[in-house]
Amino acid sequence: MKVKKSKVKIITLGCSKNLVDSEFIMAQLKSNNVELVDDENKCESVIINTCGFIDSAKEESVNTILKAVERKDKGKLKNIYVAGCLSTRYKSELEKEIPEVKKYFGATDKHKTLLEILNEFGVDYKKELLGERIVTTPSHFAYIKISEGCDNPCSFCAIPIMRGKHKSKPLKEILIEAQKLASSGVKELIIIGQDTTYWGLDSDGKRNLKKVLNELSKINGIEWLRLMYAYPSHFPADVIRKINENEKICKYIDIPIQHVSNNVLKSMRRGITKKSQIALLEKIRKEIPGVAIRTSVMVGYPDETEKDFEELLEFVKEFKFDRLGVFTYSREEGTTAYDLKDRIPKKVKTLRQKLILDAQKKIAEELNSSTVGKIFKVLIDRKEKEYFIGRTYMDAPEVDQEVYVAVNKKIVKSEFYDVKIYDYEEFDLFGEVIK
Repeated sequence: MKVKKSKVKIITLGCSKNLVDSEFIMAQLKSNNVELVDDENKCESVIINTCGFIDSAKEESVNTILKAVERKDKGKLKNIYVAGCLSTRYKSELEKEIPEVKKYFGATDKHKTLLEILNEFGVDYKKELLGERIVTTPSHFAYIKISEGCDNPCSFCAIPIMRGKHKSKPLKEILIEAQKLASSGVKELIIIGQDTTYWGLDSDGKRNLKKVLNELSKINGIEWLRLMYAYPSHFPADVIRKINENEKICKYIDIPIQHVSNNVLKSMRRGITKKSQIALLEKIRKEIPGVAIRTSVMVGYPDETEKDFEELLEFVKEFKFDRLGVFTYSREEGTTAYDLKDRIPKKVKTLRQKLILDAQKKIAEELNSSTVGKIFKVLIDRKEKEYFIGRTYMDAPEVDQEVYVAVNKKIVKSEFYDVKIYDYEEFDLFGEVIK
């Protein structure tokens, strides 16, 4: 007996790891006579994949749920389902406060969540779809998640509460997924996880990210591999060598340091000292010529003194990260830092954030000025009015800068081109395709 075809819209909030989860759910639903729609006015049910990382993300998730409830109250929506981190972390509270949601799903066991969602729509999990996803990014790049959860004890982070302990994804499954993505036209794989350097420690007894990189690089059609979310503590040295020697791996590392003050690093439980952290960063720069290092830092942590902040700001100015993001501390229930008094006023946090960003703006302009006249391999992501817009190996989608290339009849989206840079702004480059 055929199940009546349902029309479902999936809304994904938060990080790229959530996006990958949604793409797996979409593939299973589509294969089971469920119609996926983009227009919320045409769907009968909505699945909201939430984020619960920091206050702003939680607020966005709750507001999205409430908007769906409004539509349901007006008879424009039949069912609301909520999944993801917020649902895991605050399930009992949400069930009490927003009972209009038909069901809340967790995030700690992705497979169990997927089965429960499929069950709600009266369909079965199809094992033959292992590795199948409906890619929602532009067709030429995709994120590939190599692990779930996190074992790092960072005092400010609620990820282990929501995602559980680290669990490496079997290499066989990673490769099946990657091969299917490559066969669909994906040329750039962006490797993600809560801590990508941890891969293999739980299953093989040692960190073996190098093996993942090596095997992924053998897949035909994949031209760029990009490493994200590499935790600095216990960073595997063989990964540095692998990035330098393998042409398919972008000379790019996203390595969130959070801070450099020993006082703050210790309170944050980062498992690394200022000296060791700087030594690692310098080693990466020395052993991978031309490497682009992206980092993220946190300001306004409860134990951060004015002196600690000045130490961080000075280091940012001295080291000159190629790419940098700044977050203000958010006090999160269940974390070890929650018991610390959030003693730094919001306006001080915001000011510290601005000072770091202002410093990075000057650094970015200086670095970009040095690219004028140089030629870079650029992957074209999209077209906007008179420009094609792409990225160099130094830039990840959404978080980094872009290259604006004047429209040329020879240019095709999702292809690579050699582009000569002729101008720049603080966070963007301008170039032209060379013959």
